[in-house]
Amino acid sequence: MNDKELYKQKKEAQLDQWKAELDKLKAKASEESADRKRELNKEIEKLDSKIDEGKAKLAEIEDASEDAWDSIKEGMDSAWDSLKHAFSDAASKFKK
Repeated sequence: MNDKELYKQKKEAQLDQWKAELDKLKAKASEESADRKRELNKEIEKLDSKIDEGKAKLAEIEDASEDAWDSIKEGMDSAWDSLKHAFSDAASKFKK
């Protein structure tokens, strides 16, 4: 297996983990009061959007030639950092 494929598998596993985490956050939000639920659902929507961005980046990896791989990897790392921070921020809001 080449570096590109290993990298993609690692990112897919992380994305799956974040999806599972998002499902837990959705369940937790459903147990809150209406006002709090509305607040938390805004965070959930942001995370859903970030996950969609992650999926799009994974698709770019799939379609990338070996020559374009390095530049796509840089963009992917940046998107992943953004997603990681979004999850961290959202998780902190759920602890309130």
